[in-house]
Amino acid sequence: MSESFAAARPMLDEHARIEQQLADPAVHADAAEARRLGRRYAELGRVAAAYREWATAEQDRADATELAESDPAFAAELPGLVAAAEQAADRLRRVLVPRDPDDARDVILEIKAGEGGEESALFAGDLLRMYLRFAEQRGWKTEVLESTGSDLGGYKDVQVAVKARGTVTDPAEGVWAALKYEGGVHRVQRVPVTESQGRIHTSAAGVLVFPEVEDPGEVEIDPNDLRIDVYRSSGPGGQSVNTTDSAVRITHLPTGIVVSMQNEKSQLQNREQAMRVLRARLLAAQQEAAAAAASAARRSQVRTVDRSERIRTYNFPENRIADHRTGFKAYNLDAVLDGELGPVIQSAIDADEAARLAAAGQDA
Repeated sequence: MSESFAAARPMLDEHARIEQQLADPAVHADAAEARRLGRRYAELGRVAAAYREWATAEQDRADATELAESDPAFAAELPGLVAAAEQAADRLRRVLVPRDPDDARDVILEIKAGEGGEESALFAGDLLRMYLRFAEQRGWKTEVLESTGSDLGGYKDVQVAVKARGTVTDPAEGVWAALKYEGGVHRVQRVPVTESQGRIHTSAAGVLVFPEVEDPGEVEIDPNDLRIDVYRSSGPGGQSVNTTDSAVRITHLPTGIVVSMQNEKSQLQNREQAMRVLRARLLAAQQEAAAAAASAARRSQVRTVDRSERIRTYNFPENRIADHRTGFKAYNLDAVLDGELGPVIQSAIDADEAARLAAAGQDA
């Protein structure tokens, strides 16, 4: 084995061990454990496949090099085999860079109106539609957990759960793997519907993305750390829309995180949804604290923990979308807002991968 790929050996061994475990019917009695092993097996499978490809290409190159000394036919093939071995080595190098361990998770996505008043709320509605359409194209399920509407039909605040259908075996296909790059400030430039003189205004909406907690036991919450208030649900204008105290507000006292839910008709359902969001926020807070303590070289250069970062501009007069982190720019804003978000997200994935490869090279 090439010394530069020695890091692959423990991964290959783990891949073989998990393959044996998954063949044991007893493992599948614990659905959560079987799901965890399946995801890890798929992730390591990328390494195993890339390693086999590289080993074969490297052996072909070595054999051709030896035979080329006496056979001109092999000498003619040698440049192509050398190039193939280099390409296989590059692919293996990429899959050896550790993935985000949360890539296979589902997410809770929150969109908040910001600067711009009613226009910002309308833009938040546009972003919600964009994410719902994108999720539909990917075959994901969506559920609006909570929303606060505006007078003109936009959203002051909306929370959506986005879930993959079935078990995600390849982490690269997970919901978090794609949507984690969406967190930050999204800026819009257009003529608002409330503008009578046709002037272009700039407003913004904020997007927060949290990896969803699959097992409630994954994030420990002491009941004594919670303050739970109940009240009557209200509509956009503040009017009561329910005659019972079904709305729930949960405050996590140690962190100050507050989650309110009123979409469901029963207090119990609103409480369950609020706890679901609270767990996701607490997990994100733990991860952000860990990221802040980590070496700067190991952090993603694309998905930062600064939620005030302006990440993207949507320019309606020019039909232009621009991502300020990656330099991506395209003039198909109408299609992007209709769910064609793939190329924009791919630019973030590519930039993040390049940054992680560079960091891995520095650590090597």
